[in-house]
Amino acid sequence: MNAFSDKKIIDSWKKNVDPWITAVQEQQIESRKLITNQAIIDAIMSYPAKTVLDIGCGEGWLVRELASLGLSVLGVDVIPEFVEKAKRSGTGRYRVMAYEEISESKITEKFDIAVCNFSLLGKESVDHIFNAVSSILNEAGHLIIQTIHPSMNGEQHSYQDGWREGSWAGFSSEFRTPAPWYFRTISSWFRLFHENGYELVEIQEPVNPKTEKVASIIMVGRITG
Repeated sequence: MNAFSDKKIIDSWKKNVDPWITAVQEQQIESRKLITNQAIIDAIMSYPAKTVLDIGCGEGWLVRELASLGLSVLGVDVIPEFVEKAKRSGTGRYRVMAYEEISESKITEKFDIAVCNFSLLGKESVDHIFNAVSSILNEAGHLIIQTIHPSMNGEQHSYQDGWREGSWAGFSSEFRTPAPWYFRTISSWFRLFHENGYELVEIQEPVNPKTEKVASIIMVGRITG
């Protein structure tokens, strides 16, 4: 099997469910605590919305935060253990679902916003999300993505699309078998929006207040037709 593939990403997360839940619950990830968690909440709340689909919801922290702000939220994730943990936490609705299954035949309700918060790491699965999500968004609905900023490509790599080795650097020793991820340039991200019927209406680049370096990129697309 290719060392770099969408399946390898899922395999890695299946092995790291428990340490990830611990890291989120204990706020061990400094960039999330300082900037990126609030950044995605603020981005969502800046648009008029009543219903949200959280794609790759993990253990459900964002679903719970948005529900506490009065939104109706459905979280989906391919890892059953994440979904079970999220359900036990109480607030929100959750379903086990692979990205490739997301479609209007599988999700029959419509949403004002679909959000992917650091959950688009693959290649074919991401292409599918961009293609399929418009069918489950309301008219003029928004797709909001927060992901690794392309400037964090690393000096050892050329600035072009391609698979990269993963790393758990900065995480606890409980994490193992880091997931690979598919790097996209800024122009490639923009092209995904435009080729799938979205107008790119906003770009944010949250900055870590401690390091004064960019922490992520947030892109907001609106359905145009």
